[in-house]
Amino acid sequence: MTPDDSNTLIQLTQDLLNSIDRRDWATYQQLCDATLTAFEPEALGHLVEGMPFHEFYLEPTSDDLPRQSTISSPHVRQMGDVAVVCYVRLLQATDATGITSTRAMEETRVWHLQQGAWQHVHFHRSPAGSTKP
Repeated sequence: MTPDDSNTLIQLTQDLLNSIDRRDWATYQQLCDATLTAFEPEALGHLVEGMPFHEFYLEPTSDDLPRQSTISSPHVRQMGDVAVVCYVRLLQATDATGITSTRAMEETRVWHLQQGAWQHVHFHRSPAGSTKP
């Protein structure tokens, strides 16, 4: 893998996070495979398959508040036409009272090269530092 490949995958991941922060469903759909799978806190331990679950969270609301995601400590591993991007996501958000806070999430994103373009096919997200025996 060249540094350009690594930079491309990190930028695609940042574009994906930006689409989530902006509730940009059209961009999210372009970056994701229709059969996307995920383990995330909102799914309460269940494997989510397909896009409808995610669409619900990306629908615009009248009270959209500022959010910004920063990728920290990224690591990229490419294995042929599959790549894994692991990082800590720092999510800054402002609540309705104007208070800004930052949360950290550990995320792993799996990308698959399909017809010359990278598509997001799976992710796992959990609160940073969370442990359960």
